[in-house]
Amino acid sequence: MGHWLGELNKIDDYRWEIPQDYKTGMRVAGRIYADEAMLGAIREEQSLEQVANVAFLPGIVGCSMAMPDIHWGYGFPIGGVAATRVRDGVISPGGVGYDINCGVKLLRTDLDEDEVMPRIRELVNHLFHNVPSGLGSEGKIKLNDREMEEVLSSGAGWAVKRGYGTPLDLEFTEEQGCMKVADPGKVSDKAKQRGMPQLGTLGSGNHFLEVQVVREIYDAEAAGAMGITHAGQVLMLIHTGSRGLGHQVCDDYLRVMGEAVRRYGIVLPDRQLACAPVESEEGRDYLSAMACAANYAWANRMCIAHWVRDSFSQVLGRKPGQIGMEQVYDVAHNIAKIEDHVIEGRKQALCVHRKGATRAFLAGQEGIPGRYRHIGQPVLIPGDMGRCSFIAVGTERAMAETFGSTCHGAGRLQSRGAAKRGMRGTDVAAELASRGIHIKTGNRGALAEEASSAYKDVVDVVRAAQGAGIIRKVAMAAPIGVIKG
Repeated sequence: MGHWLGELNKIDDYRWEIPQDYKTGMRVAGRIYADEAMLGAIREEQSLEQVANVAFLPGIVGCSMAMPDIHWGYGFPIGGVAATRVRDGVISPGGVGYDINCGVKLLRTDLDEDEVMPRIRELVNHLFHNVPSGLGSEGKIKLNDREMEEVLSSGAGWAVKRGYGTPLDLEFTEEQGCMKVADPGKVSDKAKQRGMPQLGTLGSGNHFLEVQVVREIYDAEAAGAMGITHAGQVLMLIHTGSRGLGHQVCDDYLRVMGEAVRRYGIVLPDRQLACAPVESEEGRDYLSAMACAANYAWANRMCIAHWVRDSFSQVLGRKPGQIGMEQVYDVAHNIAKIEDHVIEGRKQALCVHRKGATRAFLAGQEGIPGRYRHIGQPVLIPGDMGRCSFIAVGTERAMAETFGSTCHGAGRLQSRGAAKRGMRGTDVAAELASRGIHIKTGNRGALAEEASSAYKDVVDVVRAAQGAGIIRKVAMAAPIGVIKG
């Protein structure tokens, strides 16, 4: 792809701008959240060109934005955020991505590291056995056509109704685990067929289950509200999405949007940005189908959390209630949502695209659980399997500048192929084990694709996001056990 040589103006140490006149047709400027050291790696590919291209979208407001974990994606960069006016703007599947509502769920426990570490190998084996993982993996839940429709329309609520979670889990899930605009009639039979056997499965690629230990607490009040009280406390992080169903929904609607671009005379610099007016038939249909895939993903993570709780109970010989395994939060990383935001002093309905980006709402905002109303929405930022993850909260500047959005993880530095070539002959699992991280996977060879060297250091990403004022760090946790698809 080559080095990006475009113009980048410094706003401050953590914010940079691609000027609106960089390309004729840009409707707004591009804004990149990163420090100078990170920009070198970011410029090595064309993701900044994608930021400029997103600025062509009709109805875009504010800036076309990229978070510190930015890297090359389909249409939008991963780490891209853009908001368009509902009344005259567009919605673009490339601004959500193929893995609709890929996201993370965090569970806290009353357990300490010294209770879990002696049983970690056994625990990791149980988790691997109880949660099906890998490419095309099929789950324990067998859905019929009617149940599949219910999952798509009800999301995580379907899982709770069937005993795979609690009403409290729903309270601590973005959108309470269900986007109401979902319409299963807008999802193709092929997508439904792909999703039916996969509910309650982890999948492959960068999806994981991670047993973690709290290493640092930066904000005791906010951490305490989340049930995170001390270093050494054991947490559980679940990272997966909508599996084959979401992929198919994206595929189906990219074809629809390709035709819509011609029909509505929309001029774009990249056909991967195919879109349709938010209020057109195509736009509404995509939003309804995407919401179905998002609901499926929330149900998927809820089912997985049920088997995670089971695994801990089996290994430790205690009931989930005795372990104190409660949900901290579940948040989407790939989604488009209609939200009200203040633009030029006036509240407007916007379609906010977050692709590899996390909602980061400020304290007091509607949509945050009551328990968190005084601290802000929990933001979950996982790193790679060899480093650490962060818990943060949203800020005033995020609301004012990024439509309440921030980074979602470490962000890739290398493609999967390059990572594999670079790690040839290295036993990644053995290297992790030597550092006290026990890993289980169905494909040891594929671990090289997910090695730490393939990713930016999440510490740098979070430092840039906090430096830019779009998150406030709450706690940091490191892995002791990992399950990879």
